[in-house]
Amino acid sequence: MTRHLSLLFFSLMALSVPAQTASHTWNPNLQGNRYCNPIINADYSDPDVCRVGNDYYMTASSFACFPGLQILHSTDLVNWTIIGAALKDHYPVLPQYKGTDLDYRKKIQHGNYVWAPAIRYHDGWFYIYWGDPDQGLFMVKTQDPAGDWTEPVLVKEGKGLIDCCPLWDSDGKAYLSHGCAGSRAGVKSVLFVAPLSADGTHVTGPSRMVYDGHEDQPTIEGTKFYKHDGYYYIFSPAGGVKYGWQVELRSKSPYGPYEEKVTLAQGKSKVNGPHQGAWVDTQNGEDWFLHFQDKHAYGRVVHLQPAKWKDGWLVIGEDKDGDGCGDAVASWKKPNLPSSGNVQPQEDDEFNSNELGKQWQFEGPWSQYWYFCDANNGRLRLYGPQQPEGFKNLSDLQNMLLQKLPAENFTATARVRFIPNPDFKPKGEEGGFMLMGQDYAGIKFVSTADGCSLRYVTCKGAQKGKTEQTIAETSLPIKAMQKPYTQKYAVDDIPQPRSATPYIYVRVKVWSTGIGNAIQGHAQFSWSKDGKQYKDVGEPFTIVEGKWIGAKLGFYCMKPASKNDSPFLDVDWIHFVK
Repeated sequence: MTRHLSLLFFSLMALSVPAQTASHTWNPNLQGNRYCNPIINADYSDPDVCRVGNDYYMTASSFACFPGLQILHSTDLVNWTIIGAALKDHYPVLPQYKGTDLDYRKKIQHGNYVWAPAIRYHDGWFYIYWGDPDQGLFMVKTQDPAGDWTEPVLVKEGKGLIDCCPLWDSDGKAYLSHGCAGSRAGVKSVLFVAPLSADGTHVTGPSRMVYDGHEDQPTIEGTKFYKHDGYYYIFSPAGGVKYGWQVELRSKSPYGPYEEKVTLAQGKSKVNGPHQGAWVDTQNGEDWFLHFQDKHAYGRVVHLQPAKWKDGWLVIGEDKDGDGCGDAVASWKKPNLPSSGNVQPQEDDEFNSNELGKQWQFEGPWSQYWYFCDANNGRLRLYGPQQPEGFKNLSDLQNMLLQKLPAENFTATARVRFIPNPDFKPKGEEGGFMLMGQDYAGIKFVSTADGCSLRYVTCKGAQKGKTEQTIAETSLPIKAMQKPYTQKYAVDDIPQPRSATPYIYVRVKVWSTGIGNAIQGHAQFSWSKDGKQYKDVGEPFTIVEGKWIGAKLGFYCMKPASKNDSPFLDVDWIHFVK
C-alpha cells in the first residue's frame, strides 16, 4: 500500500511540473512514432536514470557548475525537462582542503567536484551518489526530486575515488561500486566494490578490487551496479571518453569473479564513443539504455538505445550480426510509454519569475549577492562582485551565469543594458554576453571616463591564464535612468540616480562542421541598437569545450576593485532559434 501511494504521489508531482514549450533548436520526435538521437542535444555528461512507477528521473555530472546535479524528468524517455537540482549554492570542502587551491572560496574549480553520479530510488527515498576525485564519495537524498535534497554526506573519504553506484540487495545487504582516477590515485582501469550501510550513509568496510581492465578494457570506469536474474552486473565504459565502448561485467557474487562482454560500440554507426549511462526497464516490460556521445565543443549529448536481454547479457543498440554487441542507432521506434510532449531542457528565458530559470548555472557555488530576479520589471539584474585575487581573464570568474549549448546549430539573441556605478573610480567595471570554454569570446560593456565602450573580445588559452584580446570596439552613450532627486531629498551620502547604456541586442550564431570525431563548432557575434539591423563583429570564432564540459553561453558582471556598491547588467530576455 505504501509503495502504491508513493508511486501515485510522484505521478501527481510530475503532472504539477510547469508546462514547457517545444524547443526552437532541437526536436528528437519523428513522424511515425519514432525518435532520433541524440534525444538531448546538450551537455548532460555521464547520465544516469532511475524509474519510479511511470516516471523517469535523470541526473548527470555537473563538475563545478552550480546549482549542481540538475534533475530532469520524463515519462517517455525521449522528451525531458529540468525540474530541480540536488546541489544548491555551496559545496562540502573537507577541513584539510579549506583555504587551499581545492577550495572554491580561494580558486575556481574547473573540472573538479561532481563526477559521474548515480541516481537510485530505495525504500521511499531518491539517492544520488557521486565521486569527487580529490575528496571522496558523497551522497544526497530526498523524497521529492523536484524539491530540496539533504546536505551532502561523505560516504567514503579518499583521493582518487570516483564513479560510484549503490546496490541494495534483496537480503538487506548493500554495496557500493566505484572506480578510481589515475590522475589522483596513481592507477586506473580497475574497479572496486565496498560494503555499504543499510541507510546508504557510509561504507562499512574496505573497498575490494573486483576487476582489472588493463589488458582487455583500458580506462574502464563509470560504474553502474545492478542485479538481474540472480547475477550482479557492473556496467562500465572503457576505451576513453571520445572513442570508447560499453562493457558489462557479471558475477554470482558482488565481489566477483566477474566475466566480461562488450555490448555496445560505434560499429558502423556515426556515433563515436557510445558508452556510460543507464539501463532502465519500463513499466511495460521493455529495456532501454541511455548513454552519452562526446561532441567536443558541444559536450556530451544524450542518446537512447533499444536493448534486450540475451543469454544473460543486455545487448544494447542494433545487433545485426548477432554477436551480442550492438551498434548505436540513429533513430528507432519510441518506447511504449505515455508521451511527455515535445519538450527539451529549458532554453529561452523572459526573466519574469522571482527565481532563476532551472537551465542556468554559475561557474561555482554562488552568492545571493550576485543577482536579482526582478519579476516586476521582467528582467534579470546581475551585480558585479570584485574580480578574484590573481585575476587573469574571465575564466577566473565563478559568477559567470551560463547555460548549456542546446544544439549544434542555433542563434541566441538577448536584450541587455549596462549600468556602471557612478562612484567607481578609476573606471573599468564591465559586464557582457559570453561564449565560454577553455577559450572564450563575446561582447562586453566596459565603463570608461567618457561613458561606456562596447567591445568584442576573444581569449585563446583562457583557462591557461592567457590574456584577453579586444578585436573591435565602439563607444556607447550613457544616459540618466530617471530624474535626479529633488533638493528636498538630496543628502550628501545618498548618490544621484545612475546612468545606463541604451538597451543593446546582442546575438551569437553557432554552427557546426564535420561529424562524429571530427565535429567542430563556430560562432559569429553581432549586435544591434534596434533589434533589426545587426552588425557582425570580428571573424567567426572556433568554439572550444570547457574542462570536462561543453562550451556554455550566458552573462556576467564584474568590478576590478573593492567598492561599497556594484555595477549592474540588466538582461531583459534571451531567445534561441534554429
